[in-house]
Amino acid sequence: MNRATLLLPILVLAIAGALSAIFIVDEREKALVLQFGQIKAVREDPGLYFKLPIIQEVVRYDDRILGLDVDPLEITPLDDRRLVVDAFARYRIVDVRQFRQAVGASGISLAENRIDTIMRAQTREVLGSVTSSEILSADRAGLAARIRDASRNEANSLGVEVIDVRLKRTDLPEQNLDATFARMRAEREREAADEVARGNEAAQRVRAQADRTKVELVSDAQRQAEIIRGEADARRNSIFAQAYGADPEFFDFYRSLAAYRQSLLAGNSTMIMAPDSEFFDYLKSTDVE
Repeated sequence: MNRATLLLPILVLAIAGALSAIFIVDEREKALVLQFGQIKAVREDPGLYFKLPIIQEVVRYDDRILGLDVDPLEITPLDDRRLVVDAFARYRIVDVRQFRQAVGASGISLAENRIDTIMRAQTREVLGSVTSSEILSADRAGLAARIRDASRNEANSLGVEVIDVRLKRTDLPEQNLDATFARMRAEREREAADEVARGNEAAQRVRAQADRTKVELVSDAQRQAEIIRGEADARRNSIFAQAYGADPEFFDFYRSLAAYRQSLLAGNSTMIMAPDSEFFDYLKSTDVE
């Protein structure tokens, strides 16, 4: 009984020691085996591993791609137009031994502080070498690539690879927005005024051309009408002359009847004429009943 009581704690301690000597590395992480703060082994492949109980410990690091939001910063491009830039970086720990030696026990927090410092410095350097128009144009992807390459070179000393850098936001500082908007509004109003002036000028040209065409058409129509009217009058006079030559007395009679019809219509003005006027010759004639 005493021997069983003694063996049970020893067995428990042996099992606990064996379990503490076993550790598993997940496929999403890398691990370092430390002994009194010194690196004894690097475990990068997933699987089951062993360590010395108590005197050795395991430190794990994420092997996935991590994201870092860089704090917004103000930059001054070549044209002295201040901008507020908000960047985003993606990085990965590629050398856990070098990473441990660079940041010590502080781990990810210290590494991200250093990456943030590197990113801010490189962002100022790259964007400060171009104009604000280039930063705000489609070329910003190329500028982000330049920031990534420069940051990658410096971050290699941390055992970290900067995979990508993106410029999320590029805005003017608040104190400059009103002045910029006012200038943009003035420019747009000037462009609108220019467009209106050009439109009015084009309209005047079209209107003048239309008026000229109208005058030409009306003048030509009137000329042709006068020609036709003259020809018709000449034809009428020729017919009258032929009719008069054929029977002058009948022609005079016909003309007098036409004059009576027009002058004696109801509603015509009153006529005052002498009784012996030639106008009434056919009315007074005894031959006409």
